[in-house]
Amino acid sequence: MSVFTFGETVLALRGSGPLGLGGAMGVTVTGAESNVATGLARLGHEVRWTGAVGADEAGELVLRTLRAEGVDVSGASRDEGAPTGLVLFEPRPPGPTRAHPYRSGSAASRIRACAVAEAFAAAPPTLLHLTGVTPALGRAPQSAACLALQLASEHSALVCLDVNYRPELWSSAEAAEVLREWAPKADVLVATDDELALCLPEDAPADTERRAKELLALGVGEIVVKRGAAGATVYAASGRLHRPARAVRTLDAGRTGDAFVAGYLSGLLDGVPTAARLERATAADAFASAGPGDWEGAPTRAELARTTG
Repeated sequence: MSVFTFGETVLALRGSGPLGLGGAMGVTVTGAESNVATGLARLGHEVRWTGAVGADEAGELVLRTLRAEGVDVSGASRDEGAPTGLVLFEPRPPGPTRAHPYRSGSAASRIRACAVAEAFAAAPPTLLHLTGVTPALGRAPQSAACLALQLASEHSALVCLDVNYRPELWSSAEAAEVLREWAPKADVLVATDDELALCLPEDAPADTERRAKELLALGVGEIVVKRGAAGATVYAASGRLHRPARAVRTLDAGRTGDAFVAGYLSGLLDGVPTAARLERATAADAFASAGPGDWEGAPTRAELARTTG
C-alpha cells in the first residue's frame, strides 16, 4: 500500500444560492483526507482510507463514491449509533462559498484507534497522510491520529501533515496544542502562511521565512506553503523554491487545496525532484479548481501528463 489516510468524509449538499432563500441542492461527498485519497487514486497510486460513517444512506454514498474512485475502503467502519456528518455549502459571490457543518456527534467523531492499528498490521504504508481536521473532531479521532503517527515511525513510513485549520471545529489555541507536538514528526508539512504559526511556540517569528527555518530546525523535513492564486513555496534544508499558480477560471475561491496536496504527494511517491512535484501539484490544483466540488475535477495521470509533460 502506498498511502494510508483516515478522517471524516461527510455528505455535502451544495446550494444553488443563499440557503435562507431555499432552492435546489446537489448531493455529493467531501472530506479533506478522502479528497486527497481520490486525487492520488486518479494518479495511479494505491490508497487506503479508513474512516467511520454512519449505518445510513449517507454513509453508503460515501463508501460507494470512494470505492468507485479506486480508493480502498475495506478498513472503513459503519457506526450503528451515530450518523454520517453533513456539510451545507452556500455560494455567496463574489466571495468564497460558505460551509455550514453539522458534524457534532458524527460517526467519525467516534472512530476507534484499533481501526488504525489494524490497517497498519494489514499493510504498512509508504506514506501516512493526516490533516488538522481529524483531531478537531474529538478525543477519539485525536487518539487514533496519535497512534497513526507512532505506527508510522515504527514502520519508517513518511508522514504528510496538512494543517488545514478549521476555526468552526476548534480554537486556534486548541489546534496549536496538538499541532506543535505533531509538526516536528512530519516529513512534509503543508500549510498556509498563517497556519505556520499554529505549529510553533507563541514567541515564534512573524514572517514566513523565519518560521520555516525554525520548523526545519525542529525536525520537519520540508514545508510546503500554499498561497492560493500566488502559487506555492517549498522550504527545505537545500533552500527555497517557488512555483506560481496556473491561471485558471476558478468556480470557487474558497477551495481547500486538496488536489494540490495529492499532486505534490504523487510526485513525492514517484521520486521526482521538488520542482517537478510543485509542477504536478499546481497542475492538479488547476484541474480541480476549474471543476465543480472539491475532488470531482481532479485529473487522471493521463490528463496531467498532457499539461506537465
